[in-house]
Amino acid sequence: MKKVLIIGAGGVGSVVVKKCAQVPEVFSEIVLASRTLEKCEKIAAGTPRPVKTLRVDADSVPELVSLLRAEKPDLVVNVALPYQDLTIMDACLETGVDYLDTANYEPRDEARFCYKWQWDYMERFRERGLMALLGSGFDPGVTNVFCAHAAKNHFDRIHTIDIMDCNGGDHGHPFATNFNPEINIREVSAPGRYYENGRFIETPPLSVHEPFDFPEIGVREMYLMYHEEMESLAKNIPGIRRMRFWMTFSENYLTHLRVLENVGMTRIDPVRFKGVDIVPLEFLKALLPDPASLAEGYTGKTNIGCMIKGEKDGRPRTYYIYNVCDHAECYRELGAQAVSYTTGVPAMIGALMMLSGAWRGKGVFNMEEFDPAPFMDRLNRHGLPWTEKFLEE
Repeated sequence: MKKVLIIGAGGVGSVVVKKCAQVPEVFSEIVLASRTLEKCEKIAAGTPRPVKTLRVDADSVPELVSLLRAEKPDLVVNVALPYQDLTIMDACLETGVDYLDTANYEPRDEARFCYKWQWDYMERFRERGLMALLGSGFDPGVTNVFCAHAAKNHFDRIHTIDIMDCNGGDHGHPFATNFNPEINIREVSAPGRYYENGRFIETPPLSVHEPFDFPEIGVREMYLMYHEEMESLAKNIPGIRRMRFWMTFSENYLTHLRVLENVGMTRIDPVRFKGVDIVPLEFLKALLPDPASLAEGYTGKTNIGCMIKGEKDGRPRTYYIYNVCDHAECYRELGAQAVSYTTGVPAMIGALMMLSGAWRGKGVFNMEEFDPAPFMDRLNRHGLPWTEKFLEE
């Protein structure tokens, strides 16, 4: 019986709260905090169990510390913005509370994300006897666990990993992002990077692409990008020769993105306008639909998985493991769209792993560092069933 504090009241936060509410034997108390109290109250009103709601500025360590000292949670689940990872980690260290997030830290003024800033907390968390679990979403998160499951059960050596993320859904808007627009557009417009022979190689943004036939969706063009799970997997999967991350985009999405880039609306540096400094991407975010509002009427499915090649018993092996998630089914269950659902469910399961004692340690950890079996079992039980296939060479 544990108390969880969830910080962040967007689409993912809503899923985490409602999924925690479905497991009362672990999550005995649920607290939801955000900068916007009204969002918390709306989520709480749609949850069948009591949820305490509070306001907090996650950019403020003193406010976070006051909140943690008052509530005394067993775990903080951070589904706020990646900009706020470090302030929340600092507050957890000061108050002696375990920590979990779904995406690695990003500085506000630089379109760059990597684990170094959070890995640098390893000794401090270890010395305090605390655990921080990084990237407990789907990608990163479930994809890391898929790789650990493959390494444990199906390979003697893994040579290559291709992580492939396809959203085959239609939300009906001319242009919208499925999660926070600032984070989404920064991520998509950044240079691509892939890992090969011990180093990362950079490519121009979205310059490398190829088609893939996604089960239950069909053929979609997927584009090579950089994604943070490659950084930890390169560190924790021994002998990996090459690793790539791919994401699909419609031509309509890419056309809109190119136009916005060309006119400067994706810039993250301040621009002076009528005597006031504004950041174009932040202004664009205010104009675009709230990702949480896309759920109603969203049709189609997502498919996220890993294509893994290597050796078993001296023979080559190709293995494909993936999840398919239906937008309409997510809406019927939780009022969510599949992108929020596929991030929020693994956040709840990661929290469950920590609070139940299935995953424990002192320090800062990535998902693939723990036994994948209990997490894989919970995916099937909580709405994200997986399929695995052994393919012909």
